[in-house]
Order: sequence, then C-alpha cells, then structure tokens
Amino acid sequence: MSLTTNNMEDLVSLCKRRGFIYQTNEIYGGIQGLYDYGPLGVELKNNIKQSWWSSVVYERDDVEGLDSSILTNPLVLKYSGHEQTFSDPLVDCRVCNARWRHDHLDNSKCPSCGSADLTDPRPFNLMFKTNIGPVEDGGSFAYLRPETAQQTFTNFKNVLDSTSRKLPFGIAQMGKAFRNEVTPRNFIFRVRELEQMELEFFVEPGSDEKWHQFWIDERLSWWSKQGINKDMLELYTVPKKDLAHYSKSTIDIMYRFPHGVEELEGIANRTDFDLGSHTKNQLDLNINATVMSNSDSNAKLAIQDKRTGKWKIPYVIEPAAGVERGFLAILNDAYKTELLDGGKERVVLSLKPHLAPIKAAVIPLKRNNEDLVRQAFVLKNKLQQLKAGRVLMENSGNIGKSYRKHDEVGTPMCITIDFQTLEDKTVTVRDRDTMEQIRVPLEEIETYFQKRLN
Repeated sequence: MSLTTNNMEDLVSLCKRRGFIYQTNEIYGGIQGLYDYGPLGVELKNNIKQSWWSSVVYERDDVEGLDSSILTNPLVLKYSGHEQTFSDPLVDCRVCNARWRHDHLDNSKCPSCGSADLTDPRPFNLMFKTNIGPVEDGGSFAYLRPETAQQTFTNFKNVLDSTSRKLPFGIAQMGKAFRNEVTPRNFIFRVRELEQMELEFFVEPGSDEKWHQFWIDERLSWWSKQGINKDMLELYTVPKKDLAHYSKSTIDIMYRFPHGVEELEGIANRTDFDLGSHTKNQLDLNINATVMSNSDSNAKLAIQDKRTGKWKIPYVIEPAAGVERGFLAILNDAYKTELLDGGKERVVLSLKPHLAPIKAAVIPLKRNNEDLVRQAFVLKNKLQQLKAGRVLMENSGNIGKSYRKHDEVGTPMCITIDFQTLEDKTVTVRDRDTMEQIRVPLEEIETYFQKRLN
C-alpha cells in the first residue's frame, strides 16, 4: 500500500477548530514562529512528553532526570562552540528588503517578489541574548538556551556525585529551547520557541558505536509505539561533510511530513567533545576530540577508574527530538478521513489511547433529563479518579454530533448514559475506530475503561 501524507492545511484547520494549537497573540496579528497550545493541544503535548519520559527514565535503571535553567552563562556556549558555529546563512532582497535563509531559497530568488538581486550570504547567530540585572551595561548578559544539552553536560559532576552512577548511564531532560530562526516555516515544524526531549547517554570510550546503534533501534521502536507507521520513517546517515563539529556519526530518523521528508529525531555520537570542552585540566585527560582550551571551568568532568586510578572522559550518545515535530508527525499519522454509508465523511484521529487528550467522553442521552445527567456526572467523576487522564462530561444534547466531535479529537471511547441505564444499570460504549457499540454493566465500566486504555 502506498502511503501519502495529509494536507497541511487540513491539519492546521483541525488544530484551530478543535483547540489543539493557536497562533500566539493572534488578536494582535500574531508573532511568526510562535504558537500556543490550546485545551486539547496541551493534553496531547503533555502525553507525548510523559510517554518519552517514562520510556527513557522510569522504564530504565541507568538514566536520571534533570530540569535545568533556561538562562545560560555565555561561557557555556563559548566553549560548546555555539557562539562561533550556531548560525544560519542570511540574505537580504535588495528589491523588497525581505530577509531569508539562503539555503531555503529555490533558484536563489526572493520568495516574496521573485527578484534574484540578493545580498551575499552572511552568518546570522540564532541565539537570543538577554540582559541580567537592573543595569544594561553590556557586561551582564546571558543567552536563552538554544538546546537543553549543554546544561546537562555542565551538571554532569553534580549528577555523578549525588547519585554514584557508573558507566554507562544517562541524563534525560525535557524543556524549552529558543532559536531566532530567520524564516520559521511549515506550521510548528520550525519555530522560534520549542521544546526538546534530549538524552545524553555516557559510555566507555570504545563502546560508543555499539551504544549508538542501540539507541537508534530504541528510538525507532518508541516512535512506532506512538502510532507512527514504520513505512513513514527512514534512516539517514548524515554525510561526513555535513556533520556537526562535535559529531563522529549522526543518524537522523526522517519522517514523511506533509511538506516533505525531514528530520524527526537525531541520534548523534558526540564522542568526548562536550565533557572535554567544559572540563578543567584538559591536558591531563587525553581528550580525543578537538576542543577549545578552557581556563574558566572549575570542575573535572571525568570518571576515575577505581582499578587503575586513571581519569577518563566518557563518550556521549545523544538521542534528541523536538516535541513539536513529534506532535506534528503523530497528528499526521493519526488523521484520517473515512467515507461512511450514505456518502457522508467523518474525520477520525486514531491516536494511541495513551496519547489521546481525552480518554473518554461521558454523554447523557438527553441534556435536560436530571436523572441521566446526574448519573453521567457520577460516572465521569469515578473514571476521573482513576487518574488515567482527562475524562470529559459531554452534555451537548446531540449524540450524533458528540460522536463525530470525539472521533475528530481522538477520544478512544464514548460512554452514553441512556434510559436503559436507569433500568438495568448498563451503559453504551462506542469505540472510536470501529464505531461499534456494546452494552457494559456500570459495575464493570471502570475495569473496562482501564483495560481499553492499555
């Protein structure tokens, strides 16, 4: 079967119509490259992050978590190489004065006016700079972090000392990052404010290639468990000439987005570059990577071999994914339009139950019937107390429209309280994907609910 992606316009329309994503400050014209996550979007986003956190932290015995500051000491980004290398090629159109990333232009022409009269490309630093303290004197500044990774490396010794970890082990972190993109594009794919899910996994030098392959396989498996069809994914070996300055090898997991095949997640072998860049006593540690001489660090970011007494700097394997890109890929894979009997269409979001923003909708058949509404509230509260996720009381009075709405937002099941419920204490449970309806006794509905979500 040939797979095709959905139309981006349809996904954007769904996101706004059903409360997944809004343009930031839309009432004032918005801000390019910034988005707000609405009532359903924040639930889906949190569920994606929780699934990632569970897989890399809770389900493993060799990973610790971290939540670091967004504001970053300039020295961190100096020694990491970001101040020198974290840039995009910027050009100006001499006709309309628009600015563009040179590597995103077709035929070196301005997308706005079509002119080929462009300036020569020049590097544009992507980092946001901000002042610290009450006086803007140019000397007290910090950067908004462009990635979470560097704060993980600078906390390496703190985590090591407080947990007594031994190689191999990892430090996982989720959080905001900021990149002053010249041309944000493709909805939430490339934005100026983003969230990352990054794992820095520290290994013995010499075992790095084995662990690199291990994490490639692990990440492919995780995306599959989120509902991504494996046929929509492919692996891309980044050519040596295109590798980041810190990378020995990088494999990108590519996804067929609505706008084309692009990176979903990168898994990089960063060697000993990062800890080697930020450590003191560099000359004593036999660093393999080429690093800037560091006279500012006050910590030895290395591990002592208790058998030999020698210090060594671990290699780092880094699986790094953007939450927004994951959100878009999962949404695209789940979005389906089905033709029903009678020629009508329905839109269904076939999300995995653990990702669904609403786990179940409890619907009284008649909104103005006190007995039905009361019973629906009781059941809703019981299911909510199971803490499996959000359960919604849907009291619109139109059962058909309620079903279609919850198909469209990905709710796995709708539970209808009807007049038969008052007679025999059973409810109608409708399945989102099959549209099949069954009767379930009220006394069994909690067990059924939990089983259906697993």
